[in-house]
Amino acid sequence: MQLKNIFIHHVFFWLKNPGSKEDLAALLAGLEKLSAVETIQQFHIGKPAATSREVIDGSYSFSWFLLFKNKADQDSYQVDPIHLNFVKECSHLWQKVVVYDTIDCQAEYSNDMRRSLF
Repeated sequence: MQLKNIFIHHVFFWLKNPGSKEDLAALLAGLEKLSAVETIQQFHIGKPAATSREVIDGSYSFSWFLLFKNKADQDSYQVDPIHLNFVKECSHLWQKVVVYDTIDCQAEYSNDMRRSLF
């Protein structure tokens, strides 16, 4: 099933103390609270899969994958009090965060151009 006309926000967290069960539990609890933001359509809290290929970076502790209807909903999420509280309560747990935001490329590229690109 192809996802169309959505905004994807994918966040990867590296904990300061990745071996700490308490820190893992605290970040997981924080992400679960964060899922209450109304503009989130769907979410997934993940951990590295047991795969090992040269191209895979499994060094992160958690991933936070979100689907929004559009960029405006994602922008609203960024300033939502639940999100701001999550950052305030949990940012001390991580040493690094990497975010990938994506939108559909179908609207940007014609069918002919897509065929040549992909």
